[in-house]
Amino acid sequence: MKHGANIYKYASQIGCKANEIIDFSSNINSYHPRIDITPTNNMLVKYPDSNYGSLKSSIAKKYSLKKSQIALYNGATSAIFELFKTFKNKKTYLYAPLYGEYEKAVQNKSKILKINRFKNLYKKPKKGSVVVFVNPSTPDANHYDLTRLFGIWKAQKCIVVLDESFLEFENLQSLRNQINYYNKLYIIQSFTKFYACGGVRIGAVFSHKSNIEKLKTPLWNLSAYDAEFLTKRLQDKKFDKQSAKLHKRHKKELLNILQDSKLFSKIYKSDSNFIMVKSKKSKEIFEHLLRHKILVRTCGSFDFLTNDYLRFAVKDSNAHNKLKKALNEIC
Repeated sequence: MKHGANIYKYASQIGCKANEIIDFSSNINSYHPRIDITPTNNMLVKYPDSNYGSLKSSIAKKYSLKKSQIALYNGATSAIFELFKTFKNKKTYLYAPLYGEYEKAVQNKSKILKINRFKNLYKKPKKGSVVVFVNPSTPDANHYDLTRLFGIWKAQKCIVVLDESFLEFENLQSLRNQINYYNKLYIIQSFTKFYACGGVRIGAVFSHKSNIEKLKTPLWNLSAYDAEFLTKRLQDKKFDKQSAKLHKRHKKELLNILQDSKLFSKIYKSDSNFIMVKSKKSKEIFEHLLRHKILVRTCGSFDFLTNDYLRFAVKDSNAHNKLKKALNEIC
């Protein structure tokens, strides 16, 4: 499995509709209050503001940034690919395992070197290289204290690409406050995960104003609907509090189900909205769950991992109950 969320492929494989699949493979917030947006004639017919000023203002307020420090793209993956088009460095270090699209974005543009963050976290990269780090990490959901690493990267004058797309589910430390002090820092931010809008493709690069000015952001790369949806989500003052409350409850539910199943030799500590586990029976578990229309993420496509590892996203109580029932059948 190269990516999560491929419910259409697996629904076709087992002969059901995609919306019948309970998707534990995608790390989308289980809290998603309804937003009513009616596509008006003006929204559909007129070009939107190509600078997306209203949306950038909401993002800037939310993330304690300036609008000049934000570049918007049609999803975080697009942001990654567009960002790496601008780099001319000879070496890129990927702290792996990590999101697989980073390697694709770097290919043919730079020599890729992979650092196994489980074993060689503090290996020193070459001066002037690019380093890529996802924090909290995927697929193991570990949040790293980057104080020492960031010091190494700065001493080596590296361009730092830090992906904080899973940061908001728990009260974790961001490096956004370093943007003004280290102008080689770029932060990738996906709005899909926390704001529960997989169908609304908006991602961002946060960086120093001078870096943002050099990025070639396509005109009108977001639809008016996308911009309106995310603006309303960001302005929902109850969203963060309610999300945190449900996340804590739902994550505890999932963890208890995985522990009680006795199917896994290791359950990894999680700092986000997904949990990685290990079992010699992972293939059997995956196939059994799929027969019950439950899709989980296999981790064999991640560097330094095998298909003995599975990743479960935190979902709601109804989904958890169905997972519990299916796992109990294996027991």
